Amino acid sequence: MDNPSVNKPLNLGIAGLGTVGIGVLRLLQNNQKTITNRAGRPIRIHAVNAKNRHKNRNIDLTTFKWYEDPLDLATDPDIDVVVELIGGANGTAYELVCEAIKNKKAVVTANKALIALHGNELAKMAASQNVPLLFEAAVAGGIPIIKTIKEALAADRLIEIGGILNGTCNYMLTTMTRTGRGFEDILKETQQLGYAEADPSTDIDGLDAAHKLAILASLGFGYTFNFKDIFVEGIRNISPHDIHYAQELGYTIKLVGMAQYHSENKLELRVHPALLPQSSPLARVNGVINAIRTKGEFSGYLMLEGAGAGEGPTATAVCADIIDIARGNTIPMWGTDWNELRPATLVPNSDFNKAYYIRLIVEDKPGVVADIATIFKKNNVSLRSLLQHKNHMTTDSENTVPIVLVTHKNRESSLLKSLKAIYDLPAILEKPIMIRIEEP
Repeated sequence: MDNPSVNKPLNLGIAGLGTVGIGVLRLLQNNQKTITNRAGRPIRIHAVNAKNRHKNRNIDLTTFKWYEDPLDLATDPDIDVVVELIGGANGTAYELVCEAIKNKKAVVTANKALIALHGNELAKMAASQNVPLLFEAAVAGGIPIIKTIKEALAADRLIEIGGILNGTCNYMLTTMTRTGRGFEDILKETQQLGYAEADPSTDIDGLDAAHKLAILASLGFGYTFNFKDIFVEGIRNISPHDIHYAQELGYTIKLVGMAQYHSENKLELRVHPALLPQSSPLARVNGVINAIRTKGEFSGYLMLEGAGAGEGPTATAVCADIIDIARGNTIPMWGTDWNELRPATLVPNSDFNKAYYIRLIVEDKPGVVADIATIFKKNNVSLRSLLQHKNHMTTDSENTVPIVLVTHKNRESSLLKSLKAIYDLPAILEKPIMIRIEEP
């Protein structure tokens, strides 16, 4: 896309007038003078689109052209930038972005699923048409992590990226920790507050965090990979008991997304609950806040923390991309030419090398702990500590007791093999609970 004249307005077509779309309209209107000064040219909303034209959005839309079909934004000759805020990896959002690029229009999107699943294809299309495709708002709302990796860390080689990538899960786990209430109870509250959807599975099963992690890994490491190979585990099985024991052991439970560079063409990408040391910066990130930490060979550790969603923060990220386009400051979508990305293989969870928290419900009788220890020893799993509180958990029998074990770092395949054998013991009354421990 050629550098624009500083006098020519940049005309936008916005598809999707939900929370973020309305936020973008408000921000562009309320901060018009500041945005014009910083962009070096006026930025104007030329046309908009949404499913329901007559919905009350508490904002005047009469000055904008209205399109019933969002794809018409892609062919309007007066539109310079298509802002896609519809959402979803496929369907209308995907079609709109493709059509906009084909018609040589710049694209700004907040659609993490679209970029995670189709990013390299869209990068190739954008490069072939010489138009920018920017997506700062697709990861962690108002945290400028995309720009940080693309620009501030452009000279460094990253070896770790990750953190707390989903505000819904972080709010739920924070509230469970503070109140001792159960998962289902907190989930209902989270939905009532608007932090979780009616169908919360994308958040609580880890898919939302996985989309964000995939984007960060491609951008930070310069590799492509199969999204389906990312290890993803949600928070449905986290109980107040596990949170209590974690605290007693000096940990806090969080849902984390972590990407690590192992070697040439080999990456580790995983989303799962983890015990974090209470002294670690990520453990202190509470509520709906997100936090992302990078580690570079020269820059070392850097952590950015802030609102990961919401009208204002996400709209700010969308507008930052629009201002970059207005200035003519555009960088290839992945920070480098799309054909420079190399294919990578993802490490399977069986090859993870971590410490683990394990909770067992057992019959309180002699020899049980010895049988468990024998199985771990047979599979070369080294134990670090054992915690037992007969009176903490309510059970149906006075002869039932919880046992909490913490291991040293072990290969996960060895641990899983051990847990399978332990579950077969007659004295084990419930399926073992296993949570990974994330330590420096």
